[in-house]
Amino acid sequence: TLAAALSTGLASIGAGIAVGGSGAAAVGATAEKPESFGRSLIFVGLSEGIAIYGLMISFIILGR
Repeated sequence: TLAAALSTGLASIGAGIAVGGSGAAAVGATAEKPESFGRSLIFVGLSEGIAIYGLMISFIILGR
């Protein structure tokens, strides 16, 4: 169970760092060029996917 907790926790920390950087860049890009909002939102969403992958791995570990 420690491995499942570490995979979720570390993936969430990494996703938080990634979303912080890409979110700040997305806000700056949208402020300068409003039509880039959709593309910026995709990059932020991809960063959030890291946490979901960590959660899926923890479910796989707990299922064994």
